[in-house]
Amino acid sequence: MIGRLTGSLLEKNPPRILLDVQGVGYEVDVPMSTFYNLPAIGERVTLHTHFVVREDGHFLFGFGAPAELAAFRQLVKISGIGPRMALAVLSGMSVDELARVVAMQEAGRLTKIPGIGKKTAERLLLELRDKLMPTVSLAAAVAPDAGADILNALMALGYSDREAQAALKTLPEGVSVSDGIRQALKALSKA
Repeated sequence: MIGRLTGSLLEKNPPRILLDVQGVGYEVDVPMSTFYNLPAIGERVTLHTHFVVREDGHFLFGFGAPAELAAFRQLVKISGIGPRMALAVLSGMSVDELARVVAMQEAGRLTKIPGIGKKTAERLLLELRDKLMPTVSLAAAVAPDAGADILNALMALGYSDREAQAALKTLPEGVSVSDGIRQALKALSKA
């Protein structure tokens, strides 16, 4: 119903802002990622919005980027995830981070967000897997702690800790888990 708002920023009280659009003040809830990128009070801002109508009121959620809005809409489609929870997820991590978490199936990262327990995190990972994976590039899917995963995989394949550590040292910085395992196996087969 209300897809976008452009107006002057009147108030900033996280997570809510007040936006003056030609004399009408709209209260809009925004994730912290959008909040941090807002201009100063009195300046113009454009937000992509999602309008929610419930028995207890009408709520407007705003996002600085179309990708945030798309991720929010995917989140609220999941059973048990309402707009406030979806806003919390997007306040806790960027859309790119969420896509990486889903790609790497890191439930532990999601449970760090207030209000998300283990079961909810697992449901999010399951439901979002096919929705966010296509937007994740191979570079974005690199795990920051890929080394530990590669090391564990090599040891599970029967290599000793010393052999796995030596192969790990030959890998380039920022390699993904799957590419790292492949390259490490090539290095180990040549040794």
